[in-house]
Amino acid sequence: MQPPPLVDFAQAPFLVIWELTQACDLACRHCRASAQPQRHLGELSTADGERLLAQVATMGTPVCILSGGDPVKRPDLCALIRCGKQLGLRMGTVPAASASLTEDLVHQLRDSGLDQMALSLDFPRAEQHDTFRGVPGAFAKTMAAVEWAHRHHLPLQINTTVCARSAPFLKEMADLVERLGIVFWEVFFLVPMGRGAGLGGLIPQQCETLFDILYRVQKRSPFIVKVTEAPHYRRYVAQREAEDRGASSRRQTHGGTLPQLLQRSEGPGHTVGLAPRGVNAGNGFAFISHLGDVFPSGFLPLCAGNVQQQPLADIYRQAPLFRVLRDPARLRGRCGRCAYREICGGSRSRAYALTGDYLATDPWCAYRA
Repeated sequence: MQPPPLVDFAQAPFLVIWELTQACDLACRHCRASAQPQRHLGELSTADGERLLAQVATMGTPVCILSGGDPVKRPDLCALIRCGKQLGLRMGTVPAASASLTEDLVHQLRDSGLDQMALSLDFPRAEQHDTFRGVPGAFAKTMAAVEWAHRHHLPLQINTTVCARSAPFLKEMADLVERLGIVFWEVFFLVPMGRGAGLGGLIPQQCETLFDILYRVQKRSPFIVKVTEAPHYRRYVAQREAEDRGASSRRQTHGGTLPQLLQRSEGPGHTVGLAPRGVNAGNGFAFISHLGDVFPSGFLPLCAGNVQQQPLADIYRQAPLFRVLRDPARLRGRCGRCAYREICGGSRSRAYALTGDYLATDPWCAYRA
């Protein structure tokens, strides 16, 4: 395994997500973007996108994900993937389980040089998943796409959303995911925004129970496990790793560096891995909307600029919002006092969604210093 890319988070994000479009034929219960079937006339053009990808590469960012909506709604998806690959970026995308997701498309994605394809799978059973995604047959289409990815040797990622409704099924989901031959499992802890604002959330102690399930999977499985919008999982892993190594190590780990378990820079077959240190909104991460607006995260709807008016590097490096988010001393409440704030920092997106203050304590964290 190669060492992780050396990225100075003050200068460049480890990961950029570009929302190609908000158009999507699904009606997912948790959708951040409240996606709709039709594309917006103001979306960044192909030429705009090529310039954006060049800026991402020039900054030194190693990974770019083309998301949506459903990125397949853009006819230039494969051309943009090829452009990113030519620039040296590791490229991923997340097609929706709609009629547009076909075996031929999977083959085209592979031929374009795509490093990793992600599919969403939130429940272990078809009826539950289809209800959550708002379209009958979504589970069956996803499982078919899993087979297509393997047939065409395209590395596969599964994305799973955890909320009050899906949390009781996480153990069963883990059992299913471990049978799918994936290289990456991304588990997203709900941020209540968009259509997701109507879904039930979790309580802090419930998160700790779910973290135990994920930790066990991460310890025994060959694939990467990434937990999104629950950075307190990093604190949980640091504590568990310290317990496994004994009291002397616990003293060294408390509030220190990110555990090695969370720094796997590559997945199986040199696929996309994890950052060398903890990524959080605006700190190692940037999100560009379909209109070119730049946000610290797709789940933190505070715009810091637009790539049509200002270079991405200038926005990421100089915008006051991004600079504040990269300074853990600015955190408030328990997050500000926490010894793990350097490796965790709490979900800034959830703090904003639930309290209106993006520097406040993450309400789903159970840790007390």
